[in-house]
Amino acid sequence: NRLHATDVTSSSFRLLWPKLLSQETGYYSLEYAPGADPARKRTQQVSGAHTSLVLSDLAPETTYEVALIPESNVHYFPPQTTRVTTLAEEISPVQVLISESGPRSFHVSWAPVLASVASYQVLYGPLPGNSVKVLQVDGRHNSTVVEQLAPNTTYLVTVTAIYRSGKEKSLSAKACTQEGEPGE
Repeated sequence: NRLHATDVTSSSFRLLWPKLLSQETGYYSLEYAPGADPARKRTQQVSGAHTSLVLSDLAPETTYEVALIPESNVHYFPPQTTRVTTLAEEISPVQVLISESGPRSFHVSWAPVLASVASYQVLYGPLPGNSVKVLQVDGRHNSTVVEQLAPNTTYLVTVTAIYRSGKEKSLSAKACTQEGEPGE
């Protein structure tokens, strides 16, 4: 029954604490700072009637030191502290670029490359149609070459980032192969 956090995301969390004060008996001072950078401490005053508060605009993958100080005019309550680590930011690929397009292949690249991505999946198939092939790409790489394609064909290419957390985010782009040489 102490200060603790729930609903943790990459940029926010909810703090919950036991009811120590009331509207009449005082208020809480809430102090929080990244553990690695105590100078960036922020302070908030919270009415004594509250037992929870959402902190937002936080940095991803950061451990925050949080202290709740009950400012009571009746009793002394020791400060309660907790440590909360925000999640890694789950950003989908924001750009998928197709380049070096030939009759039988094209180059696919994407950005940004994030440390929180374990691997990428590149799905591609001709439009219209539903024959889809998959390429697995290591999370450290941000491009691949798709080969053995049909000339003069439009392909739908989907890049899926597979995060270490198990989440997936995707972005698609269209690519056209060039016309083949006569007699191909």
